[in-house]
Amino acid sequence: MTSFFDSESPSNVAEYSVSELSGSIKRTIEQTFEHVRVRGEISGYRGPHSSGHAYFALKDDRARIDAVVWKTTFARLKFRPEEGMEVIAIGRVTTFPGSSKYQIVIDSLEPAGAGALMALIEERKRKLAAEGLFDAGRKRPLPFMPRVIGVVTSPTGAVIRDILHRIADRFPVHVIVWPVRVQGDGACEEIVAAIEGFNALQPGGPIPRPDVLIVARGGGSLEDLWCFNDEAMVRAAAASAIPLISAVGHETDWTLIDHAADQRAPTPTGAAEMAVPVKADLEAQLASLAARLKGAAARQMDNRRQTLRSLARALPSLDQLLALPRRRFDEAAAGLGRGLQMNTANKRRSFERNAAHLRPELLTARIVDRRQRVLDAVNRAERIIERKLQRGAQRISSADASLRVLPSRLIGQVHRASDRVSSLSRRGDAAVAADLRRMKSALTAQDRVLQSLSYHSVLQRGFALVRDGAGEPVKQAAAVYPGMALSLEFADGRVAAVAGEDGTPPQSPKKRPARSGEPTKQGSLF
Repeated sequence: MTSFFDSESPSNVAEYSVSELSGSIKRTIEQTFEHVRVRGEISGYRGPHSSGHAYFALKDDRARIDAVVWKTTFARLKFRPEEGMEVIAIGRVTTFPGSSKYQIVIDSLEPAGAGALMALIEERKRKLAAEGLFDAGRKRPLPFMPRVIGVVTSPTGAVIRDILHRIADRFPVHVIVWPVRVQGDGACEEIVAAIEGFNALQPGGPIPRPDVLIVARGGGSLEDLWCFNDEAMVRAAAASAIPLISAVGHETDWTLIDHAADQRAPTPTGAAEMAVPVKADLEAQLASLAARLKGAAARQMDNRRQTLRSLARALPSLDQLLALPRRRFDEAAAGLGRGLQMNTANKRRSFERNAAHLRPELLTARIVDRRQRVLDAVNRAERIIERKLQRGAQRISSADASLRVLPSRLIGQVHRASDRVSSLSRRGDAAVAADLRRMKSALTAQDRVLQSLSYHSVLQRGFALVRDGAGEPVKQAAAVYPGMALSLEFADGRVAAVAGEDGTPPQSPKKRPARSGEPTKQGSLF
């Protein structure tokens, strides 16, 4: 009899392989949870994978489920998932048989209410503000009158038409539109590329570089304006070297780009009004300033003209200015003749005083003295030369005996010394002759000066020198009295005369014989 434990008891439970069981579980879960809405917080998000898929997890305070967003679905998401964001995921639950795990394949993703988005915006705002991107000190002023305006917006909406129409009404300038999407997939990347592209333009290039940028979009919900809260767009707006105006939504709509922009406009039309002034107002202001300038210039000219008239009345007349110089000129002209006469008389008296001291006897004595000095110098020079020659001859004669036995070199030195003595003798004679010539030239020059200054040259012209009995010159007619013995000296001799009364010539005196030694006429000084 066979035991119960030794026999194989058949079972009514179906047997599955691992693959069959995993596939059955996968089909059951997918059929049961083919369309679910799951609310949870994103955890472990590191951005899209290199394949384009995004892997993360959804969790709450008690459970966790893996999630995946395929590449094609990720491109259609209205906003990008971020770490810690609370979202509502719509998709289907499936399993991965290779690891016995289940996950949700997300088809769409939306934030879990506006409160979550606002909390995310506030957190991002605090982060960027801490980096200084919203500081007022880094914001640049807008140009007063830009020549080129760059607009980043959708080319088909009403926003671009409002901006162009407002700019054309206020102040027509060149507008460059960079067409972008302002909502949906790829909008953020296109707006960032437009801001960076405008800043990359070079001044003076084929495409003019804008002086101011306008990033504009019409109104919408928080989800519609979500791309303008993107961190990359905020950083691009803050890094723009061109002043930027944000005009996103209506006046009550605020996005993070509004805090990073240099100016925030409540509407796109308001951005156009901020960018350009009113041309009519400028023309009116310019005309007003021109009128004020013209009036001020006219008043200034009137004031200057009045001041000039007042100063002209205070100035003296031309006759008054020239009266004193004219009087001085007349007095100087009247005294010029007398001054010339007095100056001539003074020069004549000075010349006569100097001529009185120049007598031929003094010049003759000086010439004799100089001649004697020259003769004495010549005699001394001759005696010195003779003494030197004698001493040289004595030395030569005394050394003659020794020279006979001296070598030829010493004999040559003696001959050279003898030649030197002869040369010195000739040079001495030449020097004495030159000195005599110089002295003779000096005496000749002094003789010419004496002849030019002597009064005898005046007597040669027909004048006569009147002397009294003592031989002194008579300089005035008042010093002559009747019967006074006078001596008249002419160029060729002297004549005795007696002064008469009232111009009556006296009787001719007897001619007295010439004294011995008294010359009858002046001879040569040499």
